[in-house]
Amino acid sequence: MNRGFTLIELLIVIAIIGVLAAFIVPNLLSARARAYDSQARACAKAIAQAQEIYRIDSGSYVADTASLDAGVLRPCATANTSLDVSVATASTYTFKVRVRGREAKVTQDGLQ
Repeated sequence: MNRGFTLIELLIVIAIIGVLAAFIVPNLLSARARAYDSQARACAKAIAQAQEIYRIDSGSYVADTASLDAGVLRPCATANTSLDVSVATASTYTFKVRVRGREAKVTQDGLQ
């Protein structure tokens, strides 16, 4: 007696795996995008918090992140995060945070 799988059984298993993959892959991709969005927002919130701490201490905002508290900016300390300063004066600031193509913008009024 020959023990093995028939062609029909193998095709059914392959079809089931294909259907499961069709549902799982898009969900994984959207989960990754949401994670990058969350990381960008966390960094933007950290910048806002560090700017407010600096303003309380010195009376004005700072134009770069080098003068800000590195401990507060810990969410921004990843290799995939880039910070762009759009506007930075003593009374206002705008930073754009990018994490792998996802962007968050923070001003003195909060996240945008």
